[in-house]
Amino acid sequence: MKTITELPHEVRTIENLYIPMRDGARLAARLWLPVDAEQLPVPAVLEYLPYRKRDSTRGRDALNHPYLAGHGYACIRVDMRGSGDSDGVIVDEYRPQEHEDAEDVIAWLAEQPWCDGNVGMMGISWGGFNSLQVAARRPPALKAIISASATEDLYVDNMHYMGGCLLADNLSEATVMFAFNSLPPDPAIVGERWRELWHERLEGSGLWLETWLEHQRRDDYWKPASVCEDYSSIQCPVMAVGGWADGYTNAIFRLLEHLEVPRKGLIGPWGHKYPHLGVPGPAIGFLQEVVRWWDHWLKGKDTGLMDEPMLRAWMQDSVSPEPSYDDRPGRWVAEDFWPSANVEPRRFALSRHGIEEGGAPDRDGSDVTLQSPLSVGMFAGKWASYAATPDLPFDQREEDGGALVYETEPLTRPMEIFGLPSASFEVSADKPVAQLAVRLSDVAPNGEATRFTYGLLNLTHRDGSEDPQPLVPGERYRVTVPLNGIAQSIPAGHRLRLSVSTSYWPLAWPAPDAAMVTFSAGSGSLTLPVREPRESDARLREFDEPAAAPELQTTVLEPGEHHWRVSRDLATNVSTLEVVNDQGAFRIDETDTVIRRATSEWYSFRWNEVNSVRGETRTVRRFERDDWKIEVVTRTVLTSTPSDFHISAQLDAYELDAGRGDPRVYSQNWQRAVPRDLV
Repeated sequence: MKTITELPHEVRTIENLYIPMRDGARLAARLWLPVDAEQLPVPAVLEYLPYRKRDSTRGRDALNHPYLAGHGYACIRVDMRGSGDSDGVIVDEYRPQEHEDAEDVIAWLAEQPWCDGNVGMMGISWGGFNSLQVAARRPPALKAIISASATEDLYVDNMHYMGGCLLADNLSEATVMFAFNSLPPDPAIVGERWRELWHERLEGSGLWLETWLEHQRRDDYWKPASVCEDYSSIQCPVMAVGGWADGYTNAIFRLLEHLEVPRKGLIGPWGHKYPHLGVPGPAIGFLQEVVRWWDHWLKGKDTGLMDEPMLRAWMQDSVSPEPSYDDRPGRWVAEDFWPSANVEPRRFALSRHGIEEGGAPDRDGSDVTLQSPLSVGMFAGKWASYAATPDLPFDQREEDGGALVYETEPLTRPMEIFGLPSASFEVSADKPVAQLAVRLSDVAPNGEATRFTYGLLNLTHRDGSEDPQPLVPGERYRVTVPLNGIAQSIPAGHRLRLSVSTSYWPLAWPAPDAAMVTFSAGSGSLTLPVREPRESDARLREFDEPAAAPELQTTVLEPGEHHWRVSRDLATNVSTLEVVNDQGAFRIDETDTVIRRATSEWYSFRWNEVNSVRGETRTVRRFERDDWKIEVVTRTVLTSTPSDFHISAQLDAYELDAGRGDPRVYSQNWQRAVPRDLV
């Protein structure tokens, strides 16, 4: 990362200011702007998050916002209602109050003496989601957005469900918010009110996991904030950004296809990170691209950006399977439009002989019946890679013993896949609920199998997720499993492998009963989006090297620990995936705030007992400065029976120097049961 210390504009920072809402509440914000902005007003760029501007995102903010402000923008990081140093309580994600507040913030920005009336909105993850959602509400001053690692369909591509299957990331994300929502504002900002505001949050935020589990189909809970319900509601330009190791990239293809406004897509090899911080690399000079975008749409400058292709993506080369990579080799490719006429959907037949292009269905073969062991999936990695732990899929030979496997002969020439693959089968099951996990792997001559995309389907969602229907045992159904979008090159001499399993724990929660699924002979097919290499790709403009403002100065006080461990106790037949993301303790030097944060997760099962699966999470968050020392500890356990999900959760909050024998100031326990809805 190149550190930029000299920028076109000198920048001043306002540590905190309050923005009034229409109901009298105030949202806290941190502002960076050119020192002469009140004399020469500039456009404003909003990032709007629940992740604490004062401390938790301070490091990332230090890289991004001073850089953009130094190029002539007023950059503002706003704590959403109920988070950080803002008033109120946050009770769920992407609700109308969040969007109404954002409209008030944008209107307020446009009226400030240092703003010229033009506003842009950007963000990653939650900030990418609400950038799309707020754009759909068309606040007059909002002229363009940048949405990274986000989706326009909250049910189809999110951390909750995939193909109608419950993701373990649903528990993981609920844990993240359980910890964040329980933290107090900073007394240095809000003064003596901090304790009162803290207890309002502790008592009022609730158990989000329960809410998300109560909506297991694509119902009216998910639709209002899903802009795919009406793509035409977005009337401002959109830049959509993501990475192949992330979980949200499919949305970029849909946005490019369905939006009718000027739009750009950018997909790299990255996980859930901004591209200038992207891992796996190569990272790029993303902030330079951001400046070009804002200069064009907020300042009216011709930066040449809109003359470039609509979509740029990283075509990944073949690699050995590893749970983490510093870099993924490959090259940039581009398409002027999406969908692209340069991508050909090619159909391959699946038979006992493998995968054959143009082959006739092998109807003379025998039906195949499969019930995968629960161990299939223990090396699957995380739904969305955060690059904090080794969370990418490992060698698929560890998984394929419990799967139905189809494979090509060694390729005689390279094949490049770019887009959204799918696989179709004719199946029946002996239970009313069953699921399929479908994986595509690049198999090297030495046998190593590197998964590069996959898909899930709850077979009760075979005709859509709004009105799932149970399977009739023994009845045959034609089903299609969509796979995640990808750009992947398979070399000559390698094989392409399609693997199918009936479970994929812990990435997805298993069906309520172990189902036996039968695949009809000669019924399977694989459709691949194949793109031939194009000479024009070699002439693409090169991205600049990653650059940012100087990083936040911190002092490490306790080292962190990151690991991802799979174990099996042969005495009890219990297998466990343990994920530890312990960031240790560090001090933010400029605020003299000490932060300690750690999250641990355990996902286990006993042999092949589907209702032995168990997810457990524990978080610790501590803040210290002078005589302000608080700690919040959460614990959540999710289990299931054939009929219900069971949640056990605990929240404990402490004032460590409260001058009392027991420093615990708040405690709450939850025991909840949520009926399973064909999941």
